[in-house]
Parts: sequence; structure tokens; C-alpha cells
Amino acid sequence: MPDRPVPAAPASRAARREATRARILDSARTLFAERGFERTTIRAVAVAAQVDPALVMQHFGSKRELFSQAVQAAPPIPAGAGTDTAAGTGSGSGAGSGAGAAAGSGSDADALLDQLLTTLGIKLGGLPAATLATLRSMLTDPDAAEHARRAMGGQITSVAAAIPAAEDADLRAALVVTALVGVTVGHQLLALPVLRDAPPERIAALLRPALRSLTEPVGPPPAGDRRPGSEAGPGSEAGPGPEAEPGSGAGG
Repeated sequence: MPDRPVPAAPASRAARREATRARILDSARTLFAERGFERTTIRAVAVAAQVDPALVMQHFGSKRELFSQAVQAAPPIPAGAGTDTAAGTGSGSGAGSGAGAAAGSGSDADALLDQLLTTLGIKLGGLPAATLATLRSMLTDPDAAEHARRAMGGQITSVAAAIPAAEDADLRAALVVTALVGVTVGHQLLALPVLRDAPPERIAALLRPALRSLTEPVGPPPAGDRRPGSEAGPGSEAGPGPEAEPGSGAGG
């Protein structure tokens, strides 16, 4: 008698709740990117996520909080994706991350890059009035500056934790976050025509190589990438120095 397949265990209540939350966030990201903050409604997000509007409010409390959660710069890398890389970075073990880090690092960097560019696209679609007010005031008002500093500091920490095995991850993350803030300010506050006229997809495509250079794993420089003469050894072919041929001067 053939064995019957074992039915899958039903998802726990916590797992179902988390899946619903993720579905709401995915729908919110899409709508915020397409319509901007002002023209996106809780009801529209609920319809897209196939849930009741009250459930959206239960999870997030307000549209502004939903937007804040939707544009998080870099969520934690999912469990199982590049685990060795994350562990190696967190523990500070250099050689300990080994082959496992190399195996997972590429996909982790791609996931981080995709998330960064997705959130940029959402922000270019339109920002909440309070966020725009903070951006306008952060250079002249100390309270607004401190609020922006804390927000950007949290984003930098989050991005740094997701960069695979880089000794200067904090600096790389700071460069990434401030570059994206600059693009957002130029687009949303200064309304630079060249940025406003460009489709968000084109902006993301041009930014991708620059961000990749900051977020991808970094190894030792290739053997052929060293400066000439920096490691002259016994077999090097350096030209003769001033004293290479004693007696050559007087002998004429």
C-alpha cells in the first residue's frame, strides 16, 4: 500500500500575521511609488493587499507609519540567505567566514541593492508633508537636524549590517544613504528639471553600478593591480640604479 503524503502543518497564527503584514507592505510600496504619499489611501492599500482597511490600521496605526515602514532602507537579510556572511561580519571574524561568505555574498548584495533602489523609487513618487518639512528645515533648525541625524543614523546602521563582509561597512553605508538623500532632495525639494524629467527607473539604472561598488563584497586587489615597483623582489626586473655599474664613470 503506497504511503500517503503527509499534509503540511498549518501555519501558526504568528506566521499568518507576519505574512499579512508583508503583503500589506508590498502593496503599499507599489502604490506609494505609483501615486506618492498624498494620493495613496489606506483603503487602496487594503484593496491591493486583499485585506480589510481596519487590518491595515491595526498593523500600522496610520498612513504615515505605513509609509515609514514601507521605505525602510534595508531590512535584515532573510534567514538562510548568506548566513555565513552575516555571521562573519557580526562576529568580527576575518578568515572564519570562508567559503560560506563567498557563496552567499553575491545574492545578499543584489538583494540589498534592489531594496535600496526600490525605496528610492517610492520616495521619488512623493513624500509626506512632515518628511518634506524636516528636509527643508534640517539645515537651519537644530531640532529638525537632530531628527534627520537620528533617522539617517538608523538607516546607515541598517545598511551597514546588510553589506557583506566589509571592514569599512559603516563608511560605505553612510556614502550610500547620503547619496540617496541627495537624489531625493534634488528631486523632491529643489525640483531639478533633469531629475524631475527622468523616469525613476532610469535614475535607478544609472545609480545601480555606483551603489554596487559600495555594497558588494570586497576582496584583496588582483595580483596585476599593484603599483609598479611597490613589491620589488629578488627576481624583479628593475633597471640598474646609480651604483649598478661601479667604475663606469671614470673609465669613460
